[in-house]
Amino acid sequence: MKKTAFVTGGSRGIGRAIVRELASEGYAVGVNYLKAERQAETLAAEIRERGGAALAVRADVSDREAITAAIRETEAAFGPVDLLVNNAGIAQNDLFQDTPEELWRRMFAVHADGDFHTIRAVLPHMLHEKAGCIVNISSIWGLRGAACEVAYAASKAAVIGLTRSLAMELAPSHIRVNCVAPGVIATDMVSGLGEETLASLMDQTPAGRLGRPEDVAKAVAFLAREDADFITGQVLTVDGGFIL
Repeated sequence: MKKTAFVTGGSRGIGRAIVRELASEGYAVGVNYLKAERQAETLAAEIRERGGAALAVRADVSDREAITAAIRETEAAFGPVDLLVNNAGIAQNDLFQDTPEELWRRMFAVHADGDFHTIRAVLPHMLHEKAGCIVNISSIWGLRGAACEVAYAASKAAVIGLTRSLAMELAPSHIRVNCVAPGVIATDMVSGLGEETLASLMDQTPAGRLGRPEDVAKAVAFLAREDADFITGQVLTVDGGFIL
């Protein structure tokens, strides 16, 4: 029986790689997007053409009713969500004293509130079945902090706290909650940093290269595996050794 995965922010970058990886593992995938409709629909069509199952669903994760409706639409098509991947994210690059309050609140609305909304939507079925897997995407900046990205780092640290605490709460129900903390990954989100900054970040990475979205996707797929059932509450860094 095909399992169902729901991936927020699944249309581009890391999210797209996660969707493709899970589809290759046999999951039917709900591809959540907010603005990138064409990319999401193209990705879903690509998966269907390869014999898989995928559905593009639009919703802002910070809007509880909208993201819950998107999850229900996915479940109506494929069945209850077995694997939730909270990947939706936004970037920030401002000095702390120059960060608008609206941006601060938006960071937490997407990264922390968004995870809260999606987990609350899928949890009743998981609790009933005493099975399920949740993978939240944080960041190495949520582990060590980052100048000029205080709002981003703080909200990603909140994701780590959510992951660890919820894992303790849900372990007796055989529901696993883990986190992936990517390093510097070559996506549109980091391309705006400029070639000089990216070269410096690459030099600081012991592995000698920037990460690829597929590196993160494979980590998510590993945590979702049934034989990883003794792994919960963990933060798996995918950073080429950047924060060693």
